[in-house]
Amino acid sequence: MRSLIRWQPVNDLSTWNRGMERLFNEFMGRSLRGMADETSASGAWSPAVNILEKEEGIVISADLPGLKAEDVEVTVDNGVLTIKGQRSFEEASEGQTYHRVERWYGSFERSFTVPNSVDPSKIEARFVNGEMSITLPKREESKPRSVKVKVATS
Repeated sequence: MRSLIRWQPVNDLSTWNRGMERLFNEFMGRSLRGMADETSASGAWSPAVNILEKEEGIVISADLPGLKAEDVEVTVDNGVLTIKGQRSFEEASEGQTYHRVERWYGSFERSFTVPNSVDPSKIEARFVNGEMSITLPKREESKPRSVKVKVATS
């Protein structure tokens, strides 16, 4: 007598997922340890940013943990603001071994179009505790203003 075995596609998917994860981890482990040129050149990682518009201007905040201000370059050219830099892989010292490496390393570059309402000559950048804040002040003529309307009574 034969017994039926119930097919459970979730188990197959789970097995496939573990295999893909293993392959990905092996590939990334080699790339990160060896700092492959293609990873650095292609900008394999990008810092997360928040873009906030306020009445007086726009603020771009970029997460750059482990970097210093001198590791990052901010430029404005032809209406495009670019943030670029590089995070180097920290080799383990003698007697130390990495068991997991999840941070991205290598070059990065992010570019943003600067709106016409911004005065590019007044853009400022600050770097505090691994976060870069770039302030793009609005031109005076583009800031909202209120106009008092006189109401005539007859």
